[in-house]
Amino acid sequence: MLSKEFIRERAEEVREMLRRRHVSAPVDEIIALDRQHRALLLQEETLRAERNAASKRIGQAKDPAERERLIAEQSGMRSRVDALAQQTRELEEQLQQLLYQVPNIVLDAVPEGESEADNQVIRQHGMLREFDFEPKPHWELGPALGILDFDAGVKISGSRFYVLEGLGARLQRALIQFMLDLHVHEHGLAEIYPPFVVKEECLWATGDLPKFADNLYHDAEDDIWLVPTAEVPLTNLWRDEIIPPQRLPLRYVAYTACFRREKMSAGRDVRGMKRGHQFDKVEMYTFCEPERSMAELEAMLHRAEEVCNRLGLPYRILQLCTADLGFKAGITYDVEMWAPGQKEWLEVSSVSNVLDFQARRANIRFRRESSGRTEYPHMLNGSGLALPRVMIALLETYQQADGSVVIPEPLRPYMRTDRIALTGS
Repeated sequence: MLSKEFIRERAEEVREMLRRRHVSAPVDEIIALDRQHRALLLQEETLRAERNAASKRIGQAKDPAERERLIAEQSGMRSRVDALAQQTRELEEQLQQLLYQVPNIVLDAVPEGESEADNQVIRQHGMLREFDFEPKPHWELGPALGILDFDAGVKISGSRFYVLEGLGARLQRALIQFMLDLHVHEHGLAEIYPPFVVKEECLWATGDLPKFADNLYHDAEDDIWLVPTAEVPLTNLWRDEIIPPQRLPLRYVAYTACFRREKMSAGRDVRGMKRGHQFDKVEMYTFCEPERSMAELEAMLHRAEEVCNRLGLPYRILQLCTADLGFKAGITYDVEMWAPGQKEWLEVSSVSNVLDFQARRANIRFRRESSGRTEYPHMLNGSGLALPRVMIALLETYQQADGSVVIPEPLRPYMRTDRIALTGS
């Protein structure tokens, strides 16, 4: 989050950032409450100093009557100090809640825009396949191949759930294993297998609370939350800790199932597997020194692109404009794959530099030297990649005229077959 000092000292810069994002935040309330909070702190400190001086006079008093008078006077001071301390704590909590509502700063490199329509295509890689037949969408391909059952998902869990069967389940697993192996063995990321549930404070640390509370699954009885992404547990690996010297950069990769209520997608096209309440994702996460975070952003984007390249799937890179930039991000690139059956570009990764926004919320610091001062690291996150949209693009791109689907070469060792064919073919 942005510190109260930053907002106080650079209020116009923060207001300009909000204008660029086309959002509002309680900046004026924060500044007013901060002024009130500092005034109360000064009163409290002044009264504590007077109380300490009174304690010293009590110790020096020789006359019993005078001593009793001073003790009574100090007792009144104690009550006033306690009352001021309580007011200060309450104001501090109110201030903290307001600070949680302010989004991250926007880097100058982010293009201006008023909606997602203003996102900029940076580059496109791979030729879109030309078909000599009409390609089918995955919601027709999957059931015909016997690998995808929407009706069973609805029967078991409700709308926006589905069941993968046979080679469909194996394809999902193959994609996850392929991506993990690529990131670990070739890109050098450290693999983490985190819990799929987190405590509430973990979501405050990442910035998912309070803003996205309606989109999260919460077990009220045990007060635990299902992870919306592995970004949450990965961020909290170092919450309230100081990263020792020489440890940065820390580069992680993790697989988790992800759970989202998808209330924010109301009114959008949700046919097929595109927007489900549960999906799998391989997530990349980096902690680094502030001066190298933009280089780490480019490296993370390259790792996401490499997955697309290895699978032979056409993709493009978008830079998000100010209006479409996420609450936590200072700059974001999206990776989109082409799905020829539904004739749509599908986001399979968002790669973001959140600067020190999450580090401040999570109280994560680092030292360059053992005796050095602590600093806030910069943190970055990106899908590497997200399913099921990769599977959608794969099925629709590699479909054949006879209804079968060819398996890309890198997945064949995991699949133990080169094709998903219609039953009986």
